[in-house]
Amino acid sequence: MKWNSKILNLKAYQPGKSIEEVKAAFHLDEIHKLASNENPYGYSPKVKDLLDKEGSSTFSYYPDGYSTQLRKEAAEFLGVKPTQLIFSNGTDELLHIISNALLEPGKNTVMANPTFSQYKHNAILEGAEIREVPLINGEHDLDGMLTQINQDTAIVWVCSPNNPTGVYINDEKLQSFLKKVPKDVLVVLDEAYYEYVCADDYYDARVLIQQYPNLIVTRTFSKIYGLASFRIGYGIASEEIIQALEPVRQPFNTNVLAQKVASVALSDQSFVQNCRKLNHEELERFYQFCEKENLNYYPSQGNFILIDFAHDGDEVFSFLLSKGYIVRSGKALGFPTSVRVTIGTKEQNDGVMDAMLEFLKQASMIN
Repeated sequence: MKWNSKILNLKAYQPGKSIEEVKAAFHLDEIHKLASNENPYGYSPKVKDLLDKEGSSTFSYYPDGYSTQLRKEAAEFLGVKPTQLIFSNGTDELLHIISNALLEPGKNTVMANPTFSQYKHNAILEGAEIREVPLINGEHDLDGMLTQINQDTAIVWVCSPNNPTGVYINDEKLQSFLKKVPKDVLVVLDEAYYEYVCADDYYDARVLIQQYPNLIVTRTFSKIYGLASFRIGYGIASEEIIQALEPVRQPFNTNVLAQKVASVALSDQSFVQNCRKLNHEELERFYQFCEKENLNYYPSQGNFILIDFAHDGDEVFSFLLSKGYIVRSGKALGFPTSVRVTIGTKEQNDGVMDAMLEFLKQASMIN
């Protein structure tokens, strides 16, 4: 086969182990999945009502390719024009659309390291040069990223809060950075965990879009809205950017049911606020646990925490897996002695912290 040479050394995205897979492997009856930053509280009761009532009579028709109703409601909620929005099959597709629209051989793209893996993955597919700038204490080195921008730079990726560290960029730092980025370079601000942020000095991306016409903000319904299986995300930008990206989008990329549940989920902000509150409370418990056990961690504004066990991350992952807790080894994320844990319910967090204590006791006996 005459494969594109750019894909030969690429690895497919490796999702976390499934619940059924772990049950079978360890002969366990109960498994808690804390690996993929999903919402442990599920989705809004309003979404459940819709799914209970929804029939299949319309599913034989193609979906509305323009997501008209969702577009209208999202624009009203966000306070932007409908023409400033683009909808996608999860944020992953939108990142691919952006890369496909701007990257090619001879161009480069700038990003932090470690950060969300798909930025680099997409750049490789497009044959662009990748310029990575190491994090500083889990945070983007924005000054360092500016030094990597030149006349061939097409995209700069900024993830706030960053995955996998959970560290955010405050308003002052971000605005200082955006002012210095050349106007012909697109800045992609990935806000997958935006709704979880509790920091007082976090920026308002909707205001920034009006100030910086070279900025696009990406968000998702997969995280706090609890709609990961429906695969729907969106971008907010100037009308000019959206107009340029639309021809790259597949005609019917979001399905009928995804559009409907996203509209309903958006209308239930009390559910979102409650999930944010519970997540923040449980994060504080993890901080206390880490400090008590002398474990290093990054304060997180997402729904996950990266904890350094000073042991091989795969070993910690395997031990917790054997106890029925699926987490993410930090090895694949650029932190070889850490694991990333999704913040679960109080009961789930109690259990995984007990399992972590058991690992630490066992490790100290070996040492």
